[in-house]
Amino acid sequence: MKLTFRLLPVVGAVGKGFNYDSFPPLTAEDDMSTTNMATYGDSWEDLRKQARQLENELDLKLVSFSKLCTSYSASNHGQRSRSDSFSQSQDNVLVAMTTELEHLLAKLTVVNEKMAEYINSPGASSHNAALMHTLQRHRDILKDYSHEFYKTKNNFFTLREREDLLGSVHRDIESYKSGTGVNNRRTEIFLKEHEHLRNSDSLIDNAISIAMATKENITFQRGMLKSIQTRVTTLANRFPAINSLIHKINLRKRRDSLILGGVIGICTIILLLYTFH
Repeated sequence: MKLTFRLLPVVGAVGKGFNYDSFPPLTAEDDMSTTNMATYGDSWEDLRKQARQLENELDLKLVSFSKLCTSYSASNHGQRSRSDSFSQSQDNVLVAMTTELEHLLAKLTVVNEKMAEYINSPGASSHNAALMHTLQRHRDILKDYSHEFYKTKNNFFTLREREDLLGSVHRDIESYKSGTGVNNRRTEIFLKEHEHLRNSDSLIDNAISIAMATKENITFQRGMLKSIQTRVTTLANRFPAINSLIHKINLRKRRDSLILGGVIGICTIILLLYTFH
């Protein structure tokens, strides 16, 4: 079951994880600027208090949200067969906490915008530098909180999709193993037949590979013999004396063969005459 969250318009940015205590405390210059602004009313001080209160709430709730996402993923990984009511309860908690964090980020964004409007008012021009320094700190805090929230949520969604995919595959495997009947038997027969066909195809491929290798070897040997014959012919043409000597040797071999054949024939005739007489 997938979760759907309604996103509110929140200023998000890329940055590192936030820790409110990592920011330095307000300087004496900031406190002096706040005292000097008392003549313009308590608006600036109220906005600062609202911003700090929202930042503290976000700090606590982000830690809880991160722990909840981690525990939710661990429970899904360890208990694939959890009940629907338990899953729905955890999903409702995550939706509620996500919505609450988005509301807090939206409120903090509105407070920062009001602080920017206050700085741009005519009465705050003499203290603009100090106020801008304070506003920039609050904007950095909002930026880090927004980044950490969306990073945690995106990591959770990625892990959740992976767990859902693994759970679906696991359920399909269990359903196939536990199922009985004609369909399963037919499926097993088809799978075995498919495996036999794959094995036969592999054997045919091996036989074809051996035949091709043999053909290439024979072709190579034929080329070598032709090369040797060509070289011998070339040598014979280059050296006429050697060619003539080879020709004479061949003639003598033929003559010896004729003489030997004649002697054998005559001896055979004499032997036959002697035998019949």
